[in-house]
Amino acid sequence: MRLSNRNKKPVYNFINTLLIMFLIGGITIFTLEQYKLHILDGGEYIFIFVPLILLSVFYLTGRQIFEYDSDGEALHFRNSNIIPFLSKNLSDEFPKYKLISYEVISILFIKRLYITITSKNSGTAMLKYEISYLTKKQTNDLKFSLSKVIKATKSKDSNKE
Repeated sequence: MRLSNRNKKPVYNFINTLLIMFLIGGITIFTLEQYKLHILDGGEYIFIFVPLILLSVFYLTGRQIFEYDSDGEALHFRNSNIIPFLSKNLSDEFPKYKLISYEVISILFIKRLYITITSKNSGTAMLKYEISYLTKKQTNDLKFSLSKVIKATKSKDSNKE
């Protein structure tokens, strides 16, 4: 199964540009109010704080682009940001039989996917992906696919014994 929200990259770029323009406009209004206009009577701070908070929420929810591919014998995960220098891109590929468990954690508007896989060095390894920008249907499809992989792996292990 393949899952990707890469086609929404232009939307995320537009939102990012719009928020930055709001912040620049807010700084301009704040500066004009402080030094020239004196109309708002202390309310000019809202023109900086609101765009700043919205921009912070946009960046703190995590990497916007998530791709998942379970075709073949390997699982492939990619997680990237629309602004390349903001955070490094994640890309992991491993055989399906290494997948032990997964967990999706949602806190307010932030969603994270935690994958536990077997590792030669420490026994297990935890991989973290930011999936805040996936739709509910995409998240459910991802959960279904990962559950299916775990179930297939467990049935193969029980058949070997």
